[in-house]
Amino acid sequence: MSVTAPAGFEAAGVVAGLKSTGEPDLAVIVNRGPLKVGAAVFTSNRAKANPIIWSQQAVSDGVVEAIVLNSGGANCFTGSFGFQTTHQTAEKTAALLGVGAGDVLVCSTGLIGTGDEVFRAKVLQGVEDAVVALSDDGGDAAAAAIMTTDSVAKTSVVTGDGWSIGGIAKGAGMLAPGLATMLVVLTTDAVLDATAADAQLRAATRVSFDRLDSDGCMSTNDQVTLLVSGASGVAPDAAAFGAAIVAVCDDLASQLQHDAEGASHDITIRVVHAASEDDAVEVGRSVARNNLFKAAVFGGDANWGRVLAAIGTTEAEFDPYDVDVWMNGVRVCTAGGPDRPREDVDLTPRATDLVIDLKVGGAEATIRTNDLTHDYVHENSAYSS
Repeated sequence: MSVTAPAGFEAAGVVAGLKSTGEPDLAVIVNRGPLKVGAAVFTSNRAKANPIIWSQQAVSDGVVEAIVLNSGGANCFTGSFGFQTTHQTAEKTAALLGVGAGDVLVCSTGLIGTGDEVFRAKVLQGVEDAVVALSDDGGDAAAAAIMTTDSVAKTSVVTGDGWSIGGIAKGAGMLAPGLATMLVVLTTDAVLDATAADAQLRAATRVSFDRLDSDGCMSTNDQVTLLVSGASGVAPDAAAFGAAIVAVCDDLASQLQHDAEGASHDITIRVVHAASEDDAVEVGRSVARNNLFKAAVFGGDANWGRVLAAIGTTEAEFDPYDVDVWMNGVRVCTAGGPDRPREDVDLTPRATDLVIDLKVGGAEATIRTNDLTHDYVHENSAYSS
């Protein structure tokens, strides 16, 4: 049931007619619990969609009653009309639920630069239909309604001691970090105040969604939201809740990686013995965004030379001639030179593990990415044909 697994939440996913496929494309999630706490992190892209601009303001007081999400249109770079559409979406939802419009968040995903009166009318009617369809087991329907190029819905639930966290996510392309990645909604029936919710969310996204870098392309619409109902009546230990929310976020990030557009390999880059965590992240990200390396993996070539060339572009502390590299358990590079032949590495499995040992400290970090394939190019060039 994903976001409706925790007590105090209702959700729905309906067909608003925004997608040409006729599939569900609008979701509403409502907090019915005694607490109406909300926190969110957003894309750091300066080019922000209208729903992001609205939601950043709406969540600033830490109170969120509901969230509306549509696929089939990003409502980005649509001028004042687009912001008015977002505002009207929040107002319509608020009126139907009997809450304030400023306590309703809005998310959109789809093509940038499209939107007209027909789009607006469909969204507003979809809100009406979704509110009528709200139920305490509607989480999976909501997860399906936010899909775009996703091949499967992405959900996760972790249960604590008398409380739980549920989540849904969408994303298969433009997966690059910027405080958040793609559209994600997390819910919990634990008792948390707004300050704790914000801190826990930011700590979790920092080590999960922010380290998913599938194609290096940052979206204009990224948002990760945490809704707190407090319906369990249990105030969890901060460390226990922190571990649980990281687990949910990490699970969803892994699902996003596995469903990345056109990918044939899921590449996990672990950088160890770095001088700092920031260095480890920078080194891992340099490889995750290196098209030469990603193309080599697609071709079945364990080309560790491209790894060293990529990490050499960073400001991280290390000696390029004292770096070891493992691929799928085979050390192919020792001290910046060849070790076992590249042909010894089996790259036929989808899961591909890369370990980079910088040998300068005790910090480490893991970055997720994918290979670069013909199918990825096709999906992102023929999508409108």
